[in-house]
Amino acid sequence: MTALLLALALLAGAVQAAESRTVLVLGDSLSAAYGLAPEQGWVALTAEKLQARYPGWRVANASVSGETTAGGASRIAGELARHKPAVVVVELGANDGLRGLPLEHTRANLEKIILASRESGARVLLVGMRLPPNFGPQYTQGFERNYVELAEAHGAALLPFLLEPIASDREAFQADNLHPVAEAQPRLRDHVWPALEPLLK
Repeated sequence: MTALLLALALLAGAVQAAESRTVLVLGDSLSAAYGLAPEQGWVALTAEKLQARYPGWRVANASVSGETTAGGASRIAGELARHKPAVVVVELGANDGLRGLPLEHTRANLEKIILASRESGARVLLVGMRLPPNFGPQYTQGFERNYVELAEAHGAALLPFLLEPIASDREAFQADNLHPVAEAQPRLRDHVWPALEPLLK
C-alpha cells in the first residue's frame, strides 16, 4: 500500500510539473525592482496575482538592472532553454534610449528576442517605453515607433508604455526620478495585467 501511495504521489507531481506553465520576464531595472526588495516589484506582484488566479502558472524574472536590448538578445536563447516559457514579456529598450543608441540597433535586438521567443512556441508581450522630450522629436518618435511596428510585424501583444499610470506623478519615483517607488508598483502590475492575461488563455 505504501509503495502504491508513493507511486501515485510521484505521478501526481509529474502531472503537476507537466501542467505548470511559465511567464518569462526579460527586462531591465524597471522589472528587476531596482532600489526595492525583490518581492515589492511589479513582476513579483504579478506572480502573486498569477498564482492566485491561474494556479498552473509561474513567473520567472530574468530581468537585470542596466540591461540593454543587446544584452537581452545575447541572453534570450539561454533563458528560453532554461525556463521553456509559454509567454515571454519583453521589457527592454529604456537603457538603449537613455544612451542614445542607434534606433536600428535597438529594433534589430528586439526583433531577435521576439523571433527567438516565437520560434520556441511562446507568445510575446512587448512592453514599450517613452523618452523625455530633450532627446528630440525624431529620436523619441522613432523610439516609440519601433515597439508598435515590431508588435504588428510579428504578432506580439503590445503595452505601449510601462510607466503610463505614474509618468506624471513625481512622488511615484525614487530620488533618481527614473525608478518607481514601492508604493507605485501595484499600479504597474495592474497596468500590465490586462495586456498579459489574454496570453494565458
